[in-house]
Amino acid sequence: MATGRSTQLTRQIGEHLVVAELGRMGFIATPFAGNVPSFDLLVANEAGFSIPVQVKTINGGSWQFKVTSFLDIEIKRDRQTVLGRKSTLNPGLVCVLVLLGGAGKDEFFTLTFKDLQTYFVHHYKGRKRPHKIQSLHCAVQPKDLQKFKSWNALLDALKGTKQQLAREWKPESK
Repeated sequence: MATGRSTQLTRQIGEHLVVAELGRMGFIATPFAGNVPSFDLLVANEAGFSIPVQVKTINGGSWQFKVTSFLDIEIKRDRQTVLGRKSTLNPGLVCVLVLLGGAGKDEFFTLTFKDLQTYFVHHYKGRKRPHKIQSLHCAVQPKDLQKFKSWNALLDALKGTKQQLAREWKPESK
C-alpha cells in the first residue's frame, strides 16, 4: 500500500517529468509549490499563449478518480445510477496521465477532461448491492488509453488558444 510520502513523490516525479518533456519540445512549463485545485502546471508556447494542465501519475496499475468529477450519480437504497455527464467549467482542460516506468521508459497519455469524461460515460455503469453503494471510485488503465499515447491534446489546445486569441484581438483603430 502506498504511503503518503511515496504518493507525494510519485506526484512530484510525474509533474517534473512532464515539465521536462515539454521543455524538450520547446515549451515553457511550470509546476506550482502549493495546491492549485483545478490544474498542476501552466504551459506556454513561444508566442506566450498558455494553458493549464492537470497531471496524474501512477507507478503501475490504474489512475484513480472520483466518478462524480465526471458524471452525475444518483444513489438510492440499493442502487447507484448514472444520470449523465456532469457539467464542467473547462471540458478542454488538458490532462497528462503519466505511467512511471523508470529512466527513459515513462509513458505519457494526453487527453482532455472531456475525453476522460467520455471514457467514464461508456465504462462506468454504477453499482448495486452487494457492492458498496456509497463508493464513488472509478479507474482507468493504461491499456484503455493507447490512442491518447501522444502529446496531441496539448499541442491542439495550444494551437486553439492561439487561434481563439487571434480572433478576439482587434488592433486599435487610429
